Amino acid sequence: MSEARKMFLEGVRAEVPLLIGVFPFGMIYGALALNAGLSNSAAQLMSSIVFAGSAQFVTTQLVHEGAPGLVILLTIAIVNLRHMLYSASLAPYLKNLSLRWKVLLSYLLTDEAYAPSIIKYEKDGIHPFSHWFLFGAGFALWFNWQVSTAFGIFLGAAIPEEWPLDFALPLTFIAMVVPVLKTRPMIAAALSAGIVALLAYSLPYKLGLILAALTGIIVGTVFEGKK
Repeated sequence: MSEARKMFLEGVRAEVPLLIGVFPFGMIYGALALNAGLSNSAAQLMSSIVFAGSAQFVTTQLVHEGAPGLVILLTIAIVNLRHMLYSASLAPYLKNLSLRWKVLLSYLLTDEAYAPSIIKYEKDGIHPFSHWFLFGAGFALWFNWQVSTAFGIFLGAAIPEEWPLDFALPLTFIAMVVPVLKTRPMIAAALSAGIVALLAYSLPYKLGLILAALTGIIVGTVFEGKK
């Protein structure tokens, strides 16, 4: 087995435990996308092109509400700001890669792919094939997301409209966020963002989400500076 293939498979194996929770998340997105008025092809293409669960959920909700395109783009940009932090964190380990590799890995970089990769790199350092680990983790998640979306689209028509599927979204994020809240800046950022999100819930076009995200970033930064 080549070293590249070995690292790729190691990345896939590290991702498998996370895929168990992601699969139903993708199914929920597929069903909600149809309920929001997206066509089957548009819902599936969003998973292939955008490939960002939280951004896709927000987009379907805004499309359903008839939000202007600029508001949708701004909201997605705010929601995905965290990827800039992921990129900065991984940059020292991937800086010597070719532009083609950097483009591919940036597309596959998600919350679930970042977590095992940064742990691997911080523990073992880097070598000529270490980027294949991130490629394996990212590809495993990408493939799982496409399949789960397809299942959600296929089953979406059979799911009664009165079922509150949208309620599963905040529950999913709570389950993902709470276990990683281990420091004061993290806890302060999460609490402040959550409070603002509740207070600003009635704002049109989900603008409360943008305000909550910015609040969390600012509060977290302030607390981080006091350490």
